[in-house]
Amino acid sequence: MALTREEREEFLAEPHIAALAVDAGAGRAPLTVPIWYQYEPGGDLWIMTGLDSRKNELIQAAGRLSLLVDRTEPTIRYVSVEGPVISTVPATLERLRELAARYLPAEKVDGYVDFAWKNHGEQVVVHVRPERWVSSDLGRV
Repeated sequence: MALTREEREEFLAEPHIAALAVDAGAGRAPLTVPIWYQYEPGGDLWIMTGLDSRKNELIQAAGRLSLLVDRTEPTIRYVSVEGPVISTVPATLERLRELAARYLPAEKVDGYVDFAWKNHGEQVVVHVRPERWVSSDLGRV
């Protein structure tokens, strides 16, 4: 059964690891990789990735991407969202901290942020406007 707009937005706002998919060009299947993301109901979503990464190159070329998040407990539920890239801006330490705090225990955030800022190279924040949604909760069947 499909989720309501409110349910799908609330589910996407939870800190799931997303599967990001983006067109990889002629003769290739889409690039699909796990990624952290940020989303608040009713807003745009964003991800952070390396400026020179293949992922970012493909995202910029395609101009859009899809994210899929799911769970298996207490019921099988998923939300897939697709949309256009609306901006790509340099990453900031504040955005990195926000993303890390979403996924990591509080005592791990500072160490991760310090390591990532020093070792992951130049990063960008890619903002996406959710345009198309597919969702279901199989516990309602």
